[in-house]
Amino acid sequence: MTGKYLLGFDVGSSSVKASLVDIESGVCAADAFFPEHEAPIMAQKAGWAEQDPQMWWDNAKLALKKIMSETGACGDDIKAIGISYQMHGLVCVDKDGQVLRPSIIWCDSRAVPYGERAFNELGSEQCLSHLLNSPGNFTAAKLAWVKENEPELFGRIYKVMLPGDYIAMRLSGEINTTISGLSEGMFWDFKEKRPAKFLLDYFGFSESQIADIVPTFSIQCEVSKAAAEELGLKEGTPISYRAGDQPNNALSLNVFNPGEIASTAGTSGVVYGVLGDVNYDPKSRVNIFAHVNYTDSLNRLGVLGICNGTGILNAWIHRNITSDISYAEMNDLGATVPIGSDGVLILPFGNGAERILENKEMGCSIHGLNFNRHNKAHVVRAAQEGIVFSFCYGMEVMKQMGMEINKIHAGKANMFLSPLFRDTLAGVSGATIELFETDGAAGAAKGAGMGCGIYKDNVEAFSSLKKLMVIEPDSSKRNEYLSAYARWKEKLNTLLSL
Repeated sequence: MTGKYLLGFDVGSSSVKASLVDIESGVCAADAFFPEHEAPIMAQKAGWAEQDPQMWWDNAKLALKKIMSETGACGDDIKAIGISYQMHGLVCVDKDGQVLRPSIIWCDSRAVPYGERAFNELGSEQCLSHLLNSPGNFTAAKLAWVKENEPELFGRIYKVMLPGDYIAMRLSGEINTTISGLSEGMFWDFKEKRPAKFLLDYFGFSESQIADIVPTFSIQCEVSKAAAEELGLKEGTPISYRAGDQPNNALSLNVFNPGEIASTAGTSGVVYGVLGDVNYDPKSRVNIFAHVNYTDSLNRLGVLGICNGTGILNAWIHRNITSDISYAEMNDLGATVPIGSDGVLILPFGNGAERILENKEMGCSIHGLNFNRHNKAHVVRAAQEGIVFSFCYGMEVMKQMGMEINKIHAGKANMFLSPLFRDTLAGVSGATIELFETDGAAGAAKGAGMGCGIYKDNVEAFSSLKKLMVIEPDSSKRNEYLSAYARWKEKLNTLLSL
């Protein structure tokens, strides 16, 4: 290995973060994000969500300038660049690389009818066996909306890109993408192992609009002279890794192999597991994409289960029921109640339609509350148990697809700060939970180190990953946890059947 730094960008919808990782130690030397307050999202109509890609570039420059200043680094010190980005966004450019319209980002829902129509007319078997998902509200469906509603603009599109591809283009002047990126946009055919011609033909897209494909770990392109002068980088610095934020979060937690799980539990919660065989859920309750280490010869799929009502429920409980105490005290309060919350059940589905429930929007509900027996401690515990149970409900879908769940990796943040939450998740799932100190931008930097050969593999790249805590499932309480989960699931299934 040679010094000094690897640079990682994490392009989110709220901010862009940049990190410099010291090559020798593997430790993050500096990081910064811009803007310091949440970036604006344009919504001209209900359900729309757009951002100007130029804003991502401007914020990336500001974050880079700050970390270069903090470390005293110069362009020669940066040996490779990696990019993580918000998934499913659509960026359209003309032949000169000029952006034709604001990006339609991940949380924009205008394209739902286009994806649903494709799924119904092409057939579930065709879509699921080739795409592993319904076309849904992903990038291809967003492009279909542009084609129908902005035909003149559509006719000027030279290439379509994801947000990370746009940042790579600004760094290098080249337009390319990855198989993992194409799969998240529903542009990749897993059966044919090529861009999904049947879906392109259905929507009336030209395959020439798809960017050139480069491996996830490779020298994908190099910093151009113009970008080097604009950013203070060295011309020719390789951009050698890019991935969407959820696959990249898994990479950041060193999750590469079948049976390993990466989880986050912020406002919404994600369980992202690696599957070793190409498979899909017939009910399309989970998203399935090519993982960062997927290749033509190695099947590594990322199976993504999402619960929208995670930290947002916990925050609601704190704001409306336990506002007089801290989150830590609230966790302690919930732990005074036995497993199963003395019969109180909370279904945490109050933050929109849930994919794991086949896109039903059933709202959050409380069951079994007895005014003479129960108090706010029972509600606190039932809420955290309900969140865990929703995670486990999604993991059951993964198990049905052939995934063994042995270990859950997570950052020590958000709901994973709660001992009650951690112990319940380990107890119900039977998996060991390992908590780490990491973030997406630092993970992207290490991915770049793998892509340009500075690190020989993920073992070397993440040898310095700091493990903060290990939570083993308590076998003596296993039956209590499973009984509580069974009661919760019985109530959920009863409501789903109404």
